[in-house]
Order: sequence, then C-alpha cells, then structure tokens
Amino acid sequence: MSKKVLIVDDEKAIVDILNHNLKREGYETLEAYDGEQAVNLAKEEKPDLILLDVMLPKMDGFSVCKAIRQSSNVPILMVTAKEDVVDKIIGLELGADDYITKPFSVREVMARVKANLRKWDGIETSKKDNDTIEESSNQILEFGDLTLDTFKYDAKVAGKSTDVTLKEFELLKFLAVNKGKIFSREELLENVWGYEYFGEVRNVDVTIRRIREKIEKDPSEPELLLTKRGVGYYFNANS
Repeated sequence: MSKKVLIVDDEKAIVDILNHNLKREGYETLEAYDGEQAVNLAKEEKPDLILLDVMLPKMDGFSVCKAIRQSSNVPILMVTAKEDVVDKIIGLELGADDYITKPFSVREVMARVKANLRKWDGIETSKKDNDTIEESSNQILEFGDLTLDTFKYDAKVAGKSTDVTLKEFELLKFLAVNKGKIFSREELLENVWGYEYFGEVRNVDVTIRRIREKIEKDPSEPELLLTKRGVGYYFNANS
C-alpha cells in the first residue's frame, strides 16, 4: 500500500512541485493551504507523513504541529523560509522530526521523506514486535539517574519520565548504545535521521541541546552527552 503524504503550504506553486514529485515516487498526496485545514486533514485522513510550512493562514505551522502532536506521532517535516535557529528549536521542541529550509532541492526533500518514512516503519515494526513478547532486562538501559526503556520509548531521570520527543529518544538511545564512541554530526544524521548529509547539521546541534536540557543536571556542564570539539558528540561511558 502506498504511503500518504500531507503537503501543507499556502503557496500553490510549491504544493504543485511537491505533489508532482511525490506522486512520481509512488506516494499518495493530500493538500492543505492553511493551518486549520491541515489539522482537520491530519485527523481525518491519518497521513503517514506531513510536510508542514511554518508561515500559514489561520494557524501557523507551530500551532499545527502542537495540535497534531496531541493525538499523533506521525513524522512531521517542517518547511520554512526562515533560517533563525530559534525557529528550529521551537519546531523540534513541539515534536517536529525534521526541518527543511527554503529554498530547498526536490531531491533533498524526497530523500528526507523516504528516510523518515523508513525510520518510522522500523519503529512501528519494533513496537508491534514488542507487543508479542514480554519486556526483558536488555530493553532497559541504565546510566546513573538516567533510564532508557527501549520497549516503551521512555526516558526517565531519577525515576521521573521526561518529555523527550521520538527523535530525541532515538538520538539519545543511539549514542547510549554506542557509549564512548564519537560520532560526527553527519554520521548522526545518517544513522538517526536516516539520510545522507545535506547541510542541516544544526538539526543535530539543536536536538542535542534539547536532550541536555531534559536529562542533564546542568545542561551547560553536561555529564552524559559530551562534545568532542571539532569532531562530534558521544555518550560518556564513565557516567
């Protein structure tokens, strides 16, 4: 069955371009030209992925993302002409999985759509498999006060669940499983986001920053997620 992608943008020319290329790749498409329509379509049609512009009539993209996240974990790729890192932080904090800045290449968008759908399919398959087996100790990762439950996709600090997003959990889990090994931002994009380097390495920086704010005692002096200057990030094996 073909995957369904909801395109949300108030510029018809952009919708037409994305619509044409997505259909050429075999996807079914839906179109929304304002925020309210996007929220309604997301609830009614349950798309497999949403391409969401930030600047929209009636409801902006951030409000749309927040509304959809109340009932769905569908992959959301935010698309905007703004390059302000603050906008990236807001979008990722509200639960967006990825961020694409205009002007973008169609090839880049198609690659990210495929990567996010592939990653989401893997997570859903893992959850279904987990439903058929009993929870086991190897699905619980413990590092001091931090506990990662890979069965429930839950992160706890000192026994209290944190509000990490799905993407934040995936990145945290990947680094924790490979503790002590340093990964460049490009390698993290490939392994966690699932696509080759296209220049959006700031997505990694923003996500690392958000995770630190949720799990570290002092985010400005992290003990778990560390930076190797000029190289990349790693999970502290001695934590």
